[in-house]
Amino acid sequence: MYACRVLHRLRTSPWLRAGFVAVVAAFCIYGLVAEWPDAEAAIDGLDWYPVVGAGLAAVAGSGCMLLAWRTLLADLGSPLPMRAATRVMSVSQLGKYLPGAVWAVAAQLELASDYQVPRRRCAATLVTSLAVTLSVGLVMASVALSLTSSAAAEDYWWALALAPLILIGLFPPVLGRIMNCVLTLARRPPLERRPTGPGLAKAAAWTALGWLLWGAQAWLLLRDVTGKGFNVLLLSVGAYALAWSAGTVVVIFPGGIGPRELALIAALAPAAPRGPALVVAVVSRVLMTGSDLAWAGAGLVIGRLLTRSLAQAQHIDAHLASRDRLADPDPVLRAAPLPD
Repeated sequence: MYACRVLHRLRTSPWLRAGFVAVVAAFCIYGLVAEWPDAEAAIDGLDWYPVVGAGLAAVAGSGCMLLAWRTLLADLGSPLPMRAATRVMSVSQLGKYLPGAVWAVAAQLELASDYQVPRRRCAATLVTSLAVTLSVGLVMASVALSLTSSAAAEDYWWALALAPLILIGLFPPVLGRIMNCVLTLARRPPLERRPTGPGLAKAAAWTALGWLLWGAQAWLLLRDVTGKGFNVLLLSVGAYALAWSAGTVVVIFPGGIGPRELALIAALAPAAPRGPALVVAVVSRVLMTGSDLAWAGAGLVIGRLLTRSLAQAQHIDAHLASRDRLADPDPVLRAAPLPD
């Protein structure tokens, strides 16, 4: 893969690595700046505490999605410590803000290889994680929006129709065969281990919690701009899950920017006119981008600390080896017989 070769060179060149991080940061900042005029006007009409609460919910929801990915990776045979998983997942997610979906995938493969995770296993985990996220999201969206109103059930009938098929596809034997078929078509050997029922169930539970937190993020904003209470919570959860899924499917837009906002505005129509819904969509985008940057910052700090710890350990090993060489006589002289 061309992107993997480029990222491999980035890992070995500090100048290229710094330039790549600068480009990714520029795309993230561009997304924030592009939305800021509307976001600023929207924030002026919001109280500070719903925005702070929504931001914390966004960060917590992203953490749950990270734990779901870590669970699936361990289920396939590569358990990672929490710090390592945070570094791999959070830093690689910055790649989604570049045009195309290949950069986030390539970045995750490269970062995971630092911890002896086979590329094939990491790629399978990524695909499985995306399938679980979309599946749980679409199921939650179909159920939540259908319970909200009959009009929503008619508008999003396709999500209801897809839900049973998605659940069948996540059944471990079916999912394992699908993944091995894909690997065979790609001329790759099959997986050493297939996803298990307990592993998928645990990942789905973390994912569902993440969706609830992300939906709560949208609900806190919607509640503030419309004055409505818990009666729009279910709508917010379903609307955000549907919007995120739409933004993920349309991969040509960096980070789903554009389709996600349009889908969220349309899904919130039963509870909010276009103006308040636009406020929710814009501010939510800013908060979710800020959440990605916060997690990526934590991942970069963890990477720096791990590198420093490794360097210190190597220095200590070298010092101990040097001291042992000075303390012991030369092995050749020690092995030589003493003169009579």
